[in-house]
Amino acid sequence: MKLHSLVLASALCLSLSACMSTLSGDSYSREEARKVQTVEYGEIVALRPVVLEGTKTPIGTIAGAAIGGIAGSAVGQGKGADIAAVVGAVAGGIVGSTVEEAATRSQAVEITLRMARGETIAVVQAVSEQDDFKVGDKVRLLSSGGTSRVSR
Repeated sequence: MKLHSLVLASALCLSLSACMSTLSGDSYSREEARKVQTVEYGEIVALRPVVLEGTKTPIGTIAGAAIGGIAGSAVGQGKGADIAAVVGAVAGGIVGSTVEEAATRSQAVEITLRMARGETIAVVQAVSEQDDFKVGDKVRLLSSGGTSRVSR
């Protein structure tokens, strides 16, 4: 039973990585498809590498706590096993949260644009292999519902 629970918790952790979305300029969510976007034109005046924080959902904490609790309960017998399970669950929750944040952290770029109308703005988006932006590039700024992205 304990091995079955450990395998189940591990499978949950691995499946989380498949659910991660991307924040690059060439990726759209299903909700963004077929919606009108405003298109503006501008020129890149500065580029700066930045890091997007990873997600901090309860999923990593819960999965880590489950794995830690199961592993801890295998230590000792009686009250010792109960105490080890609690300590394992707490430590596993902390580790699970940290692992989730680190696994979902990504490289991004802050793109400063001088828009055709004269305004200067900045947009942060995940780094994409397709977007090898350079200062001086003419680009499009696509915006809809509070979400903006820079593309060619």
